[in-house]
Amino acid sequence: MMASVRKTAVVTGASSGIGAATARRLAAEGFDVVLAARRLDRLEKLKVEIDAADPAGRRPATVHALDVTSAESVAALAEAVRGCHVLVNNAGGAFGLDPVSAADPDDWQRMYDTNVLGLMRITKALLPKLVESGAGHIVNITSLAGHAVYEGGAGYTAAKHAAAAVNDTLRLELYDQPVRVTEIAPGMVETEEFSLVRFKGDADKAAKTYEGVAEPLVADDIADCVAWAVTRPAHVNIDRIDVKPRAQAAPHKVHRV
Repeated sequence: MMASVRKTAVVTGASSGIGAATARRLAAEGFDVVLAARRLDRLEKLKVEIDAADPAGRRPATVHALDVTSAESVAALAEAVRGCHVLVNNAGGAFGLDPVSAADPDDWQRMYDTNVLGLMRITKALLPKLVESGAGHIVNITSLAGHAVYEGGAGYTAAKHAAAAVNDTLRLELYDQPVRVTEIAPGMVETEEFSLVRFKGDADKAAKTYEGVAEPLVADDIADCVAWAVTRPAHVNIDRIDVKPRAQAAPHKVHRV
């Protein structure tokens, strides 16, 4: 697929978890990957890993600081990236698990600013380059929480519902442009940070999220979905992939042993 033209993929939130796994996988698929996140030290380590895995020695990874909540940071990234064929909007997160009656407005603000406004900022900034590529592709990593609700999750589910709505609206707005739009909505994915961040560093609470679940998804499973979607022929649009571990029948219904 990439023999004649090198394609560039920008991955936000690439410093860990799904973002890092996606960057590794897309580099293995032949993309030049732009690693974008706040934690430059982690990105630099990932770049070394990706570059070392490339037998051609082309150094396929570049690193850029990115805070999706900052218009200035997003603009700087867009200016630095010469071309963009694939944008993976992965930056986001869940903060807190309180009922609405005890909700922390600051947590809700952070979730909306990263999961929704951040998606808008970086998509808007890179859209001209995606169109210019002639075969652009926007992949938005949302969640099953974007299509269901559960107790204690109102802030996160509201943000992810909004992100899913942005995804579908983009597809309508870009119907006559050479840009595909895909939503990937993961269920239970065990990564090193997601639940730890949600529970504000409480490792015991974070561990209980996956307690008794024989085989939750891992970040590589989501990266596999991204890679499959973006390597379909240019006329094929994968609208949405819902992906769950076998043990999860629905966001709130999980088999535990």
